[in-house]
Amino acid sequence: MAEPVIVEMTLNGRPFRAETTPRTTLADFLREDCGLTATHLGCEQGVCGACTVSMNGATVLSCLVLAVQADGAEIWTAEGLDGAAAPLAQALHAEHGIQCGYCTPGILMRGTELLEEQAAPSEQEIRLGLCGNLCRCTGYAGIVKAVARAASADPSLPSTGTVVPRREDERLLAGRGEFVNDVSPPGTLHAAFLRSPIASGLITRLEAAAARALDGVVAVFTADDLNPQAGQMRPTPLLEADEPPLLPLAADRVRFAGEPLALVVARDRYIAEDAVDLIEVEIEPEPPVLDPETAAAGDAALVYQETGSNLHQELASPVRPKLRQALEDSPHVVHATSRQQRQTNAPLETRGVVSSYDPDTKELVASISTQNPHEAKLAISRVTGVPVERVRVTARDVGGSFGQKVWTGRDELTVALAARVLGRTVKWIETRQENLTASGHARMDIGAGTFALNEEGHILGSYFDHLEDTGAYPTGVVAKAGPFVGMTFTGPYRVPLHAFRFRSVRTNTCPRGAYRGPWAFATVAREQMLDEVARAVGLDPLELRRRNVLGAGDLPYTMPTRLVLDHVTPAETLEEVARRLDYQGIRRRQRRLLEEEGRLVGVGLAIGLEPSSIGTMEPIDRDTARLQVEQDGTVTAYLATGAGGQGVETTMAQVVAAELDLDLEDVRVVQGDTGATPYGRGTGASGTAVITGSACRAAAAELLAMAKELAAELLGVPADRIEPRRGMLADRLDPGAALSWAELAKAAPARGAAERLEAFGHYKAPPMTWSNACHGCVVEVDRDLGLVRIERYVVAEDCGKIINAKVVEGQIAGGVLQGIGGALFEEVRYDEQGRPLTPGLAEYAVPTALDAPTVDFVHIETPSATPGGHKGMGQGGAAGALACVFNAVADALAQVGARVDRTPLDPERILTALAEAGSRSRQPAARPPSPS
Repeated sequence: MAEPVIVEMTLNGRPFRAETTPRTTLADFLREDCGLTATHLGCEQGVCGACTVSMNGATVLSCLVLAVQADGAEIWTAEGLDGAAAPLAQALHAEHGIQCGYCTPGILMRGTELLEEQAAPSEQEIRLGLCGNLCRCTGYAGIVKAVARAASADPSLPSTGTVVPRREDERLLAGRGEFVNDVSPPGTLHAAFLRSPIASGLITRLEAAAARALDGVVAVFTADDLNPQAGQMRPTPLLEADEPPLLPLAADRVRFAGEPLALVVARDRYIAEDAVDLIEVEIEPEPPVLDPETAAAGDAALVYQETGSNLHQELASPVRPKLRQALEDSPHVVHATSRQQRQTNAPLETRGVVSSYDPDTKELVASISTQNPHEAKLAISRVTGVPVERVRVTARDVGGSFGQKVWTGRDELTVALAARVLGRTVKWIETRQENLTASGHARMDIGAGTFALNEEGHILGSYFDHLEDTGAYPTGVVAKAGPFVGMTFTGPYRVPLHAFRFRSVRTNTCPRGAYRGPWAFATVAREQMLDEVARAVGLDPLELRRRNVLGAGDLPYTMPTRLVLDHVTPAETLEEVARRLDYQGIRRRQRRLLEEEGRLVGVGLAIGLEPSSIGTMEPIDRDTARLQVEQDGTVTAYLATGAGGQGVETTMAQVVAAELDLDLEDVRVVQGDTGATPYGRGTGASGTAVITGSACRAAAAELLAMAKELAAELLGVPADRIEPRRGMLADRLDPGAALSWAELAKAAPARGAAERLEAFGHYKAPPMTWSNACHGCVVEVDRDLGLVRIERYVVAEDCGKIINAKVVEGQIAGGVLQGIGGALFEEVRYDEQGRPLTPGLAEYAVPTALDAPTVDFVHIETPSATPGGHKGMGQGGAAGALACVFNAVADALAQVGARVDRTPLDPERILTALAEAGSRSRQPAARPPSPS
């Protein structure tokens, strides 16, 4: 082991001297030795920008700089700025340039430098200057606006109406966020996994003696050590599933590249990774099953020998005679396909857990990056055998998830089990390579649709055949999402007859998980196919939609699968988008540019329904809120939600404040701690506004009833005369007779009302709360380079009664950019042996600030039938954007006879399509096939 060295530097304006090792990165040194945890780690490649700091007057990526290289340097981190008072910080707060906050310190450092370089940068200069700082949440629009605002005289913005800046921002801007990697209790040990480089094969040898002998190694666990001690590892919704067992570590064979084989626990992360390299493993490879169509074939190799088939799930609705006749004899019968590539969530903060077990108290405490703390608590209890009442889970800040962190993963549970076995504190932070190859993949879907239409272009019936790749095994309720795609395929259109077949198959690939809408393929496939149908029957895609879209007079509308649509506005959103885009003007310009200059411009539309707050999806179909009046008169809301960037601390405080007629500052939200909050659903599936918000309303109503009774008793008036009035409970007939909430809180125990003034509220969601949106965009395709430039982007959405407009727009913009990434860039790829080809963010391309369009928002508010009139809207942006951008590119290509039916539409695929169509292209390219 290398001898320690002393480094000296000026750190945030003060001299600093510490011991380190020659191989310690500056990022790790700042975080571990200096306690400056605002410097975040997101890629280990110098790609994401989260670790940006200033070194001798210029920003550097501290994950690529060694601490010894900073000896004698002047270093500034985000903590050294003026916190929330810095001009750029104020502007980010005002422009909703923050969601999860993980990228924010890096944005602050680089943005501040950019403003020092250019006093008044243009929008393009800002985007170019920030293109090295990735953000997966915001869509960059708020960040770009914030830098421009910071260059102006007034970076701040007052709060008015529903435009309420988020209260989460203050700590995130000051570098005081607490993400899981920021948690390091004294004596913490560090874990690292040995993972299989092979997709399928028999483990013939695993020797860990050299690793165990390495100085600093505390334990090396193999399957023989941990598997016999592990309880059920599947998430709560899948406990009764008839599935092969899921165990901490692979024992006799591996089923995907990245599957965990052994776990090393050591004094620090560097030693743990050294020890992983010393473990000798031999795997006898077998031909992997990588393609879902191959997996579905009867003669395919089996991922699990004991199942007898790779078929994981199958569901079909009957093709009744009327539908069969329509699909065979209608004036127009159109067949279309849609192939969606394998993607992954790639949150900027990877997964992680810090698990501590005390053998004396027999209590286990876990800090974890999760959207669903109470589910994590249940899962940890099941796996470790620690009684659930002795398990506590905390999750203060979560650096993005997009579905990946709803259900507690196999790796986090394995680390918690190791902590219980050792009776120590064990920490594991996922590397970016692990995140991209072993955490969960999504989207790998193949759809074949058939549409029957009459002469006027009205849809008479449809059939949808859907094949889904579930990977080595499914995670969470994503295993139940596939059939829902078929059930909702007809979407916001009048389709009298419909049937579907759904199949999911196992493959030797990373397990399938949720990614911002597990049922998004219903929108993606349908909207892509409708454009194909329009071209086949000679109608403009807008006109085809106009002839079939549901209008107000059609509601409530019973879909062919018996799902009922109501309180939606698909026709209205379609017309708003067409008007904002000047659709007919675009068509005229499109023809002119092609005829005069040979340029390919395309316009795309996509209408989507988002099935939010699904009341049939246990256990995330209900929630509980607890409200407590503190002695100073403020109210604390205790919620089971998790902070993943959705602004829950702000929006739920707004709900409670409105119900109790309190100032927003007088309501505090506590979440992400199972020791303080009632059991609940967490945050996900677009359910917070509807389900958690309704639970908050129920608790507020109960609390108000209790407070009225107490105030009436104290004031000597009937309870029905008491009403809330801006922080007081007053007699409506005598406004001078009033009591503050503080007075009531102090009086409650004395009057025997209760130990404290508190109330619980419960809410169970109805079967479905539909939100809807229409997306429209204009693109230009470069015929020589195959590049796509997005010129315009419009979203008209209806998420019911809006709580906070900025939060809504931020969720939409972030979803839109992830949809654009799916349409144009992002793809997880394997080679023919099943080895990952996209192990880092340098290979798995996510959109940068240069790729993000400015989104034009149109808000339509149609209240739902739920207590607050809200609808969920966190996922629809990603599905709508993917279909919309695809359609725009396909529309541009169709002008010269080129056709595409799969994503991503990257330059290779576009140039290939142009070449196959015989269109001029300087560099026609044949895209190599990918098993993914």
